[in-house]
Amino acid sequence: MSERILGLSLVAVALVLAACSESTPTAGTGAQAAGATDAAGWQHPRTAWGDPDLQGMWPIINLISTPFQRNEQYGERDLLTDEEYAATQQRLEARDTRYQEEIKTNKMGMGHWAEASHNNDAARLTSLLVEPKNGRFPELTERGKELASKMTSSWSGTQFDKPTDFDTWDRCITRGLPPSMFPFNYNNGIEIHQAPGYVVIRLEMVHEARIVPLDGRAPLDSAIKQWMGESRGRWEGSTLVVETTNFNGVGGMTNVGIPGSPRGDTPTTTNMKITERFTRVDDVTMEYEMYVEDSEVLTQPWKARYPMQRDDSYQFFEYACHEDNSMIRNYIVTSRAERAQQAGASR
Repeated sequence: MSERILGLSLVAVALVLAACSESTPTAGTGAQAAGATDAAGWQHPRTAWGDPDLQGMWPIINLISTPFQRNEQYGERDLLTDEEYAATQQRLEARDTRYQEEIKTNKMGMGHWAEASHNNDAARLTSLLVEPKNGRFPELTERGKELASKMTSSWSGTQFDKPTDFDTWDRCITRGLPPSMFPFNYNNGIEIHQAPGYVVIRLEMVHEARIVPLDGRAPLDSAIKQWMGESRGRWEGSTLVVETTNFNGVGGMTNVGIPGSPRGDTPTTTNMKITERFTRVDDVTMEYEMYVEDSEVLTQPWKARYPMQRDDSYQFFEYACHEDNSMIRNYIVTSRAERAQQAGASR
């Protein structure tokens, strides 16, 4: 709870800074001159202090039909055919119908586990992964396989005795990186705020706020490790480049956490480095790219890419994870009761 309050407080600080310093240029950003125009004639908006303006609500609900890892049938093909796309649209419309029917009947059920999005270009993608070229997640190293075999969560575990039998998402600590920048059935909001020298990436899931300094400050000492790592940003033309290191190595990606993710769990280590690129290409579209390096557990790096669609009408839902959260206790109590019952039946 204190981490959530701190994150939201930092957002507020960033917004106050923006209001107080609108005429102050950001030192060392390398941003292009205000009013730069692309080849199609679109003019990239600028903040009052001259940085490329990425602010707004950029929910990734448009990605819910796109698997993280590509189905092998598509090979190295990035896009669905018209026929395949039409079938995807039918599934999305059916999902949306279930959602809307529950609203009309004022009765919430399983249809509200899945927010709907349709008629979007992202639905044409065969996968979010673009490297390796076949869109398949890299093999784990032997060390990676060893760490993966020790990972447990409420998605994959069968026996629970203590809180650490659950992952960090189960325990409402963090969804972590990389998963926080990928879609789920709900809580897909991503909001970007800017202030001179800072970008804030605010996440609906777990209500975390990633604070990205742009002032060229040195990285943290390698001895300092954090759940979401520590980010440093810079401008390359109108592209925001964010490099994140100093991860604590606790967590990873579960096969349920990201639709279409590789079979089993994928660990992360303290050596992981993530490089992200945010490139706004028109008023309502931003191209996002993530490059992940973690040679201790991955046989090669991987890259994901997808379009973000701006929708300032999108609203964050409360993420009341800790308030009266009894799931961890219930799992443990039930698991112990089941084992006691099984032991009694075997006598």
